[in-house]
Amino acid sequence: MGGDLAPAATVHGAIQALREFSDLELFLVGDEPKVKAELAQHGRGSWLDRVTIRHASQVVEMNDGAVDAVRKKKDSSISRSVDLLKDETVQAIVSAGHTGALVAATTIKLRMLPGIGRPGIATVMPTQHSFFLLVDAGANIDAHPDHLVGYAIMGSIYAREVLGCAKPRVGLLSIGTEASKGNDFTREVFKLLTHANINFVGNIEGHVLFTKPVDVIVCDGFVGNVVLKTSESLATGIFSWLKHELNKNPLRKAGALMARDAFAAIRKKTNTEEYGGMPLLGVNGICIKAHGNSSPKAIKNAIRVAREAVTQQINRRIVAEMSRHNEASQKTVIAAAS
Repeated sequence: MGGDLAPAATVHGAIQALREFSDLELFLVGDEPKVKAELAQHGRGSWLDRVTIRHASQVVEMNDGAVDAVRKKKDSSISRSVDLLKDETVQAIVSAGHTGALVAATTIKLRMLPGIGRPGIATVMPTQHSFFLLVDAGANIDAHPDHLVGYAIMGSIYAREVLGCAKPRVGLLSIGTEASKGNDFTREVFKLLTHANINFVGNIEGHVLFTKPVDVIVCDGFVGNVVLKTSESLATGIFSWLKHELNKNPLRKAGALMARDAFAAIRKKTNTEEYGGMPLLGVNGICIKAHGNSSPKAIKNAIRVAREAVTQQINRRIVAEMSRHNEASQKTVIAAAS
């Protein structure tokens, strides 16, 4: 029931996913009469046999506090979805609703994976020829240095197993490339990442994010969320400015017509619908956060991302890698002490 266009967009997107992936079974959690009414708009098909509706009488509103929403709205669609994941009725959840409530519900009810301190939202950001993964995009705004080590390891695994990067390069977002640059927080993170079992390439400045990107960028959730929303706003703004300028005279309009395929390719690359949802890495269950304004296509792709995370057994791989990292760190501390 969460999201600007719910439940119409979420139900329609779910149907698109069912039609595309024959191995899916979906639980639609929310106001049952409204969900049934939306389903009825799309007729009947074999996909309907793979749909189960679970009623939830409450909805978390955007002005609700995150923790209060979990404690006071136990029958919300977010809480009920997390309950289904906790008791292993489902293998993953997708939500376009309140980000804070989703993070709080999964953290409180599912707990963290062994070795992970805090969850991080991972989002795919497009570049001219490829993409990079940004972690954390807003789950944890008061991070500790250790949390970013977890983000780097989890991001590397996700980039390798889901995004197809053979040996992901990891960078730390900072204000200079030298190890001495940044604040006390980033300098401490730099030291820790240097000793982690990842392909750490050092600090990355904001002005090269989209021109000379690495595969995984780590930062705290405050900075990451600002980067994400600023980038999305800038992409929307540039297309608006471009459209305005191209419509100023007939000659420009003719040029735009000839270049329409190029404009369409760039729009597709920067369209958040194509990327679907953002995995909340670190919680003990697969959880995908879709944009609040998600269209049916975006919801369908968010479900695709959840399916990929399940089939690639992302959490099992994260636990194994974090165990190796912690064992190696412990040996280093013992060796230093002796």
